[in-house]
Amino acid sequence: SRSLPSGDGWAVRGHLGQRKLTLTQHLADLAAGEGGPQPGTMTECFDCDNCKESLYGRKYIQMDNGPYCIPCYDAHFANTCDECKELIGHDCRELYYEDRHYHEHCFRCFRCDRSLADEPFTCQGEELLCNDCYCSEFSSKCIACEKTVMPGSRKLEYNGQTWHEHCFICSSCQQPIGSRSFIPDKKDYYCVPCYESKFAPRCTRCKKTLTKGGVTYRDEPWHKECFVCTGCKTPLAGQQFTSQDDNPYCIKCFGNLYAKKCSACTKPITGFGGGKYVSFEDRHWHHNCFNCARCNTSLVGKGFIPDNDEILCRDCSSDL
Repeated sequence: SRSLPSGDGWAVRGHLGQRKLTLTQHLADLAAGEGGPQPGTMTECFDCDNCKESLYGRKYIQMDNGPYCIPCYDAHFANTCDECKELIGHDCRELYYEDRHYHEHCFRCFRCDRSLADEPFTCQGEELLCNDCYCSEFSSKCIACEKTVMPGSRKLEYNGQTWHEHCFICSSCQQPIGSRSFIPDKKDYYCVPCYESKFAPRCTRCKKTLTKGGVTYRDEPWHKECFVCTGCKTPLAGQQFTSQDDNPYCIKCFGNLYAKKCSACTKPITGFGGGKYVSFEDRHWHHNCFNCARCNTSLVGKGFIPDNDEILCRDCSSDL
């Protein structure tokens, strides 16, 4: 359907190029030199171009192809009213809309019978409706102000509800959201900056809002780029790491700074990668490093004999 302003939806038939005259006027025109012979010299008959009856003393309408008496003009040139189905005579004000013609008094709202001759209207199917009737039956109401959203006005629709454009505002800053992105929260709607400021979590390190992604450590949110090793500052997201005094460390830094050192290879014993270790007094060994100092036999789960800084199997110790 379309809603057209007054004056655009209808037009008045003005019979352009047509003239409604009497014989007296016709003779006056001849006297003024508007064509044809001068009075006293006219010799041709002045008859209706259709019925051929004389037009002397009668009203007629001048068409491009000749004059017509009123009955012939109405019969051949008048349009039929789309409402009452009767001819729209030469003396009636004629209105038309999309190839449909109406008497002025027939151009009315289908529901309330209000004249639409000088009013805005809408065509709904085959029905002409005034704006009030159209809005009452077909237009939605703004969920904010509860007023009708008039046809042709700017509106916003979301989740089956409708707002005037100026009524759809952020629940925090109270500014119209318009075509910007927004975030719904129960019955409230927020522009993105207000939602982030009010609800979005903040990074434990930089204190800025996390809008997407991020990692959680000790139940606290972090940007991926902010969650780094306390020692070397290498990003730890997606990597193995451990902690010391609640601070995260990569495996290398943790091993260098805090892990026990293997008495055999001197490398850190981190326990990562399924590694196990053996401790004896104040010394520690990786499982694969806990071997006899003489024959290199693994001593894991076996008896051994300490000999100063060395660890020997029973066989090697008996040879001493």
